[in-house]
Amino acid sequence: MVICVYTKEKFINSMAENMPVLRKKLRLSQENLADIIGVSRYTIMLIENKKRKMTWTMFLALFLVFERNEQTAVLLETFEISCKELENFIVTVQ
Repeated sequence: MVICVYTKEKFINSMAENMPVLRKKLRLSQENLADIIGVSRYTIMLIENKKRKMTWTMFLALFLVFERNEQTAVLLETFEISCKELENFIVTVQ
């Protein structure tokens, strides 16, 4: 299954916009979240401050962190960061 570029951009932008809320819901600092997905705290800070664009790979790592947690999974749909095609894509890749 292929996810179109427009949809990827939409998901990436929405994740970047809502990452502080999702992160705080799990009581994660920028440093904690960075450690979980294997990037620097500086990278997380740049993305949250819209100074750097998130890659698709980073989006997928963040998506898995937030999608696998009850407290944030429901917010992914609310913030339009998830859809059936994306969930099916994740299942297929695993």
